[in-house]
Amino acid sequence: MTIEIQHETDRHGDDGRPDGRAGGRVGGRAEEARAATSATGLVLSDRVRRLLDDMSLDEKLAQLVGWWVDQGGGAVAPMQGAMTPSDDYGAATEHGLGHLTRVYGTRPVDPVQRASWLWEEQRRLRTETRLGIPAIVHEECLTGLAAWQAATFPTPLAWGASFDPDLVERMAALIGGSMRELGVHQGLAPVLDVVRDPRWGRVDECIAEDPYVVGTVGTAYVRGLQSAGVHATLKHFVGYSLSDAGRNHAPANVGPRYLADVLLPPFEMAVRDGGVRSVMNSYAEVDGVPVGSTPEYLTDLLRGEWGFDGVVVSDYFAVAFLEVMHAVAADRGEAAALALEAGIDVELPTGDAYLAPLAERVRAGLVDETLVDLAVARVLAEKEELGLLDEAALDAAEAAGPPTEIDLDSPAHRAVARRLADESVVLLTNDGVLPLGGGGGGGAGGGVDPSAGPARVALIGPNADSAEALMGCYSFVNHVLAHHPGVPTGIAVPTVAEALREELPSAELVVVPGCEVEGALDADARSGIDEAVREAAASDVAVVVVGDRAGLFGRGTVGEGNDVESLELPGPQRDLVEAVVASGTPVVLVVLSGRPYAIGWAVSGPSAPAAVVQAFFPGEEGGPAIAGVLSGSVVPSGRLPVSLPRSAGAQPFSYLHPPLGGPSEVTSADSTPVLPFGHGLSYTTFERSGLAVEGAGSGAGEVPAGGAFTATVTVRNTGGRAGADVVQLYAHDVVASVTRPVAQLLGYARVELEPGQEARVTFHVPTQRLAFSDRRMRRVVEPGAVELWVGASCAERETQAALAITGPVHLVGLDDARVVAVEVELR
Repeated sequence: MTIEIQHETDRHGDDGRPDGRAGGRVGGRAEEARAATSATGLVLSDRVRRLLDDMSLDEKLAQLVGWWVDQGGGAVAPMQGAMTPSDDYGAATEHGLGHLTRVYGTRPVDPVQRASWLWEEQRRLRTETRLGIPAIVHEECLTGLAAWQAATFPTPLAWGASFDPDLVERMAALIGGSMRELGVHQGLAPVLDVVRDPRWGRVDECIAEDPYVVGTVGTAYVRGLQSAGVHATLKHFVGYSLSDAGRNHAPANVGPRYLADVLLPPFEMAVRDGGVRSVMNSYAEVDGVPVGSTPEYLTDLLRGEWGFDGVVVSDYFAVAFLEVMHAVAADRGEAAALALEAGIDVELPTGDAYLAPLAERVRAGLVDETLVDLAVARVLAEKEELGLLDEAALDAAEAAGPPTEIDLDSPAHRAVARRLADESVVLLTNDGVLPLGGGGGGGAGGGVDPSAGPARVALIGPNADSAEALMGCYSFVNHVLAHHPGVPTGIAVPTVAEALREELPSAELVVVPGCEVEGALDADARSGIDEAVREAAASDVAVVVVGDRAGLFGRGTVGEGNDVESLELPGPQRDLVEAVVASGTPVVLVVLSGRPYAIGWAVSGPSAPAAVVQAFFPGEEGGPAIAGVLSGSVVPSGRLPVSLPRSAGAQPFSYLHPPLGGPSEVTSADSTPVLPFGHGLSYTTFERSGLAVEGAGSGAGEVPAGGAFTATVTVRNTGGRAGADVVQLYAHDVVASVTRPVAQLLGYARVELEPGQEARVTFHVPTQRLAFSDRRMRRVVEPGAVELWVGASCAERETQAALAITGPVHLVGLDDARVVAVEVELR
């Protein structure tokens, strides 16, 4: 492999190193790198070029690794115990350091005190290492900054359920602001894996099963985080979510067309439209080759085709895993060589392979040092972009000192957390029992009147009075504090029970757990269920709150490493629900979970409760959001971002299946989900009508391949409550050169309407939204007939139109449009 490193005049001034540290070794392999040629060039400032010229091999490699200062107190990464490096941090930073790993997110530390330590540590790196380069500090930030006392927002499945990328962008900007204030430069989020199998434990970290929703919402997160000056990191590039049988790290046997048309588009959108600055490799192997050793993805596609010019970081221990898990390398040195040649610039969380093992291979002539130079150049360019090479700015920051007070869970954080939680709760079924506080459901009018609600409510279930049940696997509470019993959460997390008392002050609320989230239906569980049945029988309504408890690697029921063989509710929770339903008291089932479960029995049939509410880990304000939906002070507006599965045996499944991917006469197995993608009820009703299509072709409803068309629909609130509809535009390519989905979401819009109000919603759709990889693996838009519709879900064609794509096949270019613009005209 050859490389080209271009350079430009330093736009930040020619200040060099005022203390003379820029002297010393000059030239070396960096000169060879600049003399080489490649399709991918890297533009460097004079400042970065001078630093690169001056670095020894040890100093270069130090910039390509992280160091995990705190690793005690419980595993928060796969095989962490087996990968623990030397504790000699001082020796490890002798030549400098690329990244500081999870300074705030490994154990509970006071943020102000830790910031003081970090400021001093960065000063030490500036003054006590020869080149004086500070470290990039990275943290997890998927549901908020993973640090003690920091706000915890809803999990990504809840972002998807909200269908509100603008709100997700606001959330990410708040997260980024907190991180920047603490001296954190890079966040390890968002996750852009497309959901395919809910048995996989990491589903709660994902946004949706539709790549366009993943792409638009994930790109919004990138923009928000980076607007605060913190670099976002896309995870996990690519194929991770398609592991065999939903098992973490299992092989991903996925074809190139599915990879190109479904799994890659969200990443391309975040790179090309969001300008993301970092990408993290997937642990997965795709067709037998680990992604961490695959230049076709990490270099040729990511950089060569998409033009990504940021930094690729390894997932934790992924470089070493090439040896110890994938067995494609004989030792750490060979693993380092494979990863570096593939395009991984930085090894995280530590230098297990990129320090001594890689140095040995470079000095032995087994690895070309120009590869090291290119990775170092990218890291230095990132540090320059983050202000870490700006002496004047660093001096000013050092003089100002660390923050002496900081609010990581401010009213602004909580307001966005509450709104996102409100928007994410999905009402699956309702026979009229909800809302409990009066005001009616469906088309009924009126507001919430607590006095009109039930006199006595039995609040039952293991998640009814649990703060932990509201948060996902990568929340600090479940990710870290679970290893530190007795340490308070550091933030207010009202439970469903606490919030419902506030919502229904006139009601007598009796709280009983009924059973545990996990465990067998033993004597203790039966006793608890019997107690729950007695309380339900004595009440006007019973609310049963069940679901998951997030954790990692066998601790909990969902989360990283918590994969399952069954999609039944964990433990004896189904027995609890069915027993309470049999009491004869109206039952509202609330599922608080990180994955969709096979609850067809609860949606319809003799054991079905009167209403079912789905909440995907709604965060610190999730208790009040759920209570608000139950009482009626919040009108539910969430929509399913994933299909509600029929069974574990029907997985993997996606609504984006071709004709033979669903039920047919040639199979006795039925994969039809219990409820479809996009489904969600409200306390009001909506009517969607008059879908009309206008293209740029010669006839009505015609558009040339590669052109754009408009689809306009009228949406009216026909009920008595103000509410939000998620307007969903779907398409089906009737005949194509390869099989196409029976339904595909083209665009969506969240529209708030008062009772009786209507809106004219116009989608400006590039035909590239219908593009796919043809038989020659070219991304094309083919001419032909397309069915369009708008409905309450992918399965409902409430209003339809026809489109004809005309002309020759259009080859999609990188600069072609990818996003549907939406206009909403309220009437």
